Amino acid sequence: MRRSILIAAVLTAVLSVAACGGKQEQGGGGAGGPPGGMQLPVETVTVQPQALQGGLQTVGSLRADESVVVRPEVGGRVTRIHFTEGGRVAAGQPLFTLDGSLAQASLNEATANLENSRRALARAAELSAQKLISQSDLDKARAQFGVDQARVASARTALSKMTLRAPFSGQVGLRGISVGEFVNVGQDLVTLVKLDPIEVDFSVPETALTQLRNGQKIAITVDAFPGDAFDGQVVAIDPVIDPNSRSAKLRARIPNPDFRLRPGQFAMLKLDTGTGDANALMVPEQALMQDGDTRFVYVVVDGKAKKTTVRTGTRTPGLVQVVEGLKAGDVVITAGQAKPMMHDGMAVMSLPPQSAGEGAVGGKPGASGTKAPAAKDGPAKADATQPASGG
Repeated sequence: MRRSILIAAVLTAVLSVAACGGKQEQGGGGAGGPPGGMQLPVETVTVQPQALQGGLQTVGSLRADESVVVRPEVGGRVTRIHFTEGGRVAAGQPLFTLDGSLAQASLNEATANLENSRRALARAAELSAQKLISQSDLDKARAQFGVDQARVASARTALSKMTLRAPFSGQVGLRGISVGEFVNVGQDLVTLVKLDPIEVDFSVPETALTQLRNGQKIAITVDAFPGDAFDGQVVAIDPVIDPNSRSAKLRARIPNPDFRLRPGQFAMLKLDTGTGDANALMVPEQALMQDGDTRFVYVVVDGKAKKTTVRTGTRTPGLVQVVEGLKAGDVVITAGQAKPMMHDGMAVMSLPPQSAGEGAVGGKPGASGTKAPAAKDGPAKADATQPASGG
């Protein structure tokens, strides 16, 4: 009897210890796992409508409206140079004169033969009228006169080629020859360029084809004259799309009366497409993410991140237009959305950007980490400050 009571007491003690251990395991599991109220700190801005001027921004290269390398068509010795290096010349102005003594002698000979042929033709015509020579003799005299006329024209043309003239008004470059030097056919002598107007070549994506037309206004800036804009207009659109870049090539002409712009300069330009929007929705570039061909952003809705597919439009420095997928007042995550734990439905804590510079790149990690614990009121309290900070 006493032994049975002892066994029962031991079993009761063992069961009590086992029950207490189970409760401790359950409690320990709750404390050691992921906290149920975890919120990912992120930086956000509130989307507000703003005016957006219509236009495409790109870069291009300046080129001369007309440019030519002056080369002789005949060889000869240079007897005179008529221009100053780097100076301006008018259309038709002589640039180089080659020794034309032989060409002049050939012209004199051809002119003398032509005079003889003229007199012979006159006599043949008189004799033919008197029936003293045959018609064939008259025809031979007339043919010889024509041949001598052609020889005179040829000799005169050869003599004219001994003087090289400017084909158009422009500015000459640096010459590489001197008086007395013999030049060969096709040798480079000097470059002549027309600087007013000047042209700029550039490309735009094929998606903008519907916005392109001749006569469009364009404004360019160059590093040599910061702050100065030069206006012009589109004069040509290449009908062929570049298969490598999938872009269309355009050429614009810009007045350059003071010759400040030079061929070869790099230009930043804006093409007026007339597609301005007074209520454009703009988001920072860093808010935009891409998965294949799909672009998306994370929007904060009821304290949680919502993955939202968007369609973009015009880009401006630091911003991109969203034409589909967002509405005014949406709170968009600009930093923190690239973290590995971010997913659709993730609980987040909205924080304003630390500063204009830090907000553009996602802020300092330390700053976000120190502020997260202090925001105990949750996303709703943080969101209340977004219109002021998001702008």
